[in-house]
Amino acid sequence: MRAGVIRGGNGNLLSLTLSDFKGVDLTNAPAGVALGRSPNAPNMLRDVPGKVRKRMGYTTVANYSGRINGRHALAQGDAVRELIHAGDKLYFEGQPIREGLADGRSVSRQFGGKLYIFDGKQALCYGEADGQWAVQPLSQTATVPLVAISRRPDGGGTDYQPVNLLARGWQESFLCTAEDTVYQLLFDGLATDPVQCEKLAADGSWQTLTEGTDFSVDRAAGQLTFVTAPGESPISGQDNLKVTAFREWAGYAGRIDGCRVLETYGVNAAADRLFVTGNGDYPNYDWYSEYNDPTFFGDTRYSVLGQDDAAVVGYSIVGDLLAAHKAKSENGRNVILRRGEMADGQAAFPAVGALQGEGAVSPYSFCYLGTEPLFLTGAGVYAITPKDVTGERYTQSRSFFLDGALTKEPDLADAFATRYRDFYLLCCGENLYLLDGLVRDYDRARPESAWQYEGYFFPGLKARVLWEGTDGALYFGRADGAVCRFATDVQAPESYFDDGQPIEAYWDMADFSGREFFRNKTIRFIAVQLAAAADTGVTVKSQVRGAWRTLWDSAGRARYFSWGDLRWSQLSWTGDATPRTLGKKIRIKKVDKTRFRLQNSAGGQPFGLYQVGLEYREKGRYKR
Repeated sequence: MRAGVIRGGNGNLLSLTLSDFKGVDLTNAPAGVALGRSPNAPNMLRDVPGKVRKRMGYTTVANYSGRINGRHALAQGDAVRELIHAGDKLYFEGQPIREGLADGRSVSRQFGGKLYIFDGKQALCYGEADGQWAVQPLSQTATVPLVAISRRPDGGGTDYQPVNLLARGWQESFLCTAEDTVYQLLFDGLATDPVQCEKLAADGSWQTLTEGTDFSVDRAAGQLTFVTAPGESPISGQDNLKVTAFREWAGYAGRIDGCRVLETYGVNAAADRLFVTGNGDYPNYDWYSEYNDPTFFGDTRYSVLGQDDAAVVGYSIVGDLLAAHKAKSENGRNVILRRGEMADGQAAFPAVGALQGEGAVSPYSFCYLGTEPLFLTGAGVYAITPKDVTGERYTQSRSFFLDGALTKEPDLADAFATRYRDFYLLCCGENLYLLDGLVRDYDRARPESAWQYEGYFFPGLKARVLWEGTDGALYFGRADGAVCRFATDVQAPESYFDDGQPIEAYWDMADFSGREFFRNKTIRFIAVQLAAAADTGVTVKSQVRGAWRTLWDSAGRARYFSWGDLRWSQLSWTGDATPRTLGKKIRIKKVDKTRFRLQNSAGGQPFGLYQVGLEYREKGRYKR
């Protein structure tokens, strides 16, 4: 269906019917905006495709003493444990459960029944142990790896696992000799922690040997001297001495603690490893955990992605590939694609390609709309998509109609995105931008892109973090510590207040210049079809030669009677709950163009637009 249809002939009465509302166009000049779009429509959004309505309001449901930096959820069957990161504290049910976090945004992933939280300062693990819930540094719960096996007293042996960047300890096992009492460890400079030793007994059990009684330790040299030689293994070919030692690995844990970007990925795209990046000291590095163990990041399990002139900003999963998005670099190859595969019995993640395209700017803007991965760049929201013919993957613009305002926001690097129902939501500065996953435009406003999503914007929300709550409502947190919840009942009058304040919403029609822009227009009549509600209305304004004036106010003509929403001051006895057509004679004389505004700024009133119609005449050439 076309957005606007003009009927009639020159010199006769002409009419315009607008029945297919799309989104806003904040990029083109008002005179170049298509009839179905609006050059300015704050707090309006798509209802059903082709129809728009006023957004619902929000209520503040909690206040914290610091800015809201993150919301993290741990699902347990039908229940969800929700954590709020505000300021430098982590809260559960309004009570702080850990202090000393970074006062900046945090991200998390659930893995194996626990929640892993990264804030760029110290990686944390939230989970239950022995019936108690606790938040601990990841380094305190880290796996102690078995680094080498089949070692002889003077060294050698077989490498088994890498050193864990998060763990101070490591294990190595020896196949002992009959007489040797001095055993050389892999590393010197041991910490003061007691060295732990276990010796294999003839019955297959392991016996604990005690430092200071059964052996002594030269920590500087990394040597153990036993009072009595451990002796040969009672089981032929099996290691019979296990040693656990500790040392300080300068900067090792900091490589992981300093990360603030996460993704789950693995061999054949299985979500069985945690990938982390975003450490400012290692801008083009990322690390991945061992199989199904986010507490184990091997010192050799890392990748160097391109040059260090552009940091890795975030990840997308594209089919079976992991895409690492970099900030804008000189060569423009800003997306590196990797595939998870097995090589010589080990997981490997080699690069299989790089894409030219815009560099990502915000690590918190990565989100999926449908199956399409979206991310924010300095030129707007982009997607990675497979090219139809060749199968080549490349990046495309998706937010052309918002870019005129979005790209001028002062701090794009701090933007935050989430998906809610059919929308990609991006909060940036004080404003919230929305891309509609149900409605696409294929006119190719940007020739290099197959389509654009229709968009909307809500000004002045000051949202910092967005999430869908366990009740299905949309929540947001602000820098002032407030947590707010959007209403969900479209018909309820109380849904149309922002913390008790009315919501100003309007739809500016595109500049109307008639059939022939150079002729005089005299507009005689306007009609608006509204979604009926127990209490609603519309104020119609026009802009002529840059000045706005009110043409008429519908008052209560679109209301219907409902006992549940009864307010005596706005009573209507009609029971007709179908969309209402309201018309009014007007007189706008001898103009080349005008713009109409359909507005509702009343508290407690839904406001939905179905159709708009005009009657006018064109006569004579415009002169001014």
